[in-house]
Amino acid sequence: MAMPMTIREYLRACDIDFEEVTHPREVTTSRIAQQAHVAGSQLAKAVMLHGDSGYHVAVVPSDCEADLDKLSQLFNERVDLASEDEVMSRFNDCDPGATTPVGQAYGLQVYLDDMLRHQPDIYFEAGDHETLVHMSGSEFDRLMAEIPHGQISRQR
Repeated sequence: MAMPMTIREYLRACDIDFEEVTHPREVTTSRIAQQAHVAGSQLAKAVMLHGDSGYHVAVVPSDCEADLDKLSQLFNERVDLASEDEVMSRFNDCDPGATTPVGQAYGLQVYLDDMLRHQPDIYFEAGDHETLVHMSGSEFDRLMAEIPHGQISRQR
């Protein structure tokens, strides 16, 4: 599977300069980072959450995990990880488990971890398990300029 049109068209509509980087099929971000020779701090992973007000996407470095307590405080509601079925229903043109940080392309509220801001380069899942989107840190900052941010992750 190639990058879904939802993601490709959203990046183009935002006039973001990016490239696609292929890698051997992997399903965990730690293995993807390893296969693609990318630092975990520069590989953004999306974590879909659900709460009383609906679904959200937390974008954190792949070598961290989303801090659900901090996110619950941020949203003023208890949030939990979304189920695989919930993720697949929202990201229906992506491979199962290949959630993209560009949740805004799917109408979701996105929150960005501060550790991903101002990185020299950023990589993230392109919606399949064989392709990463790569862009400069400045392009990623521009893409996420209107996205709320804060320290929403913790080291594993």
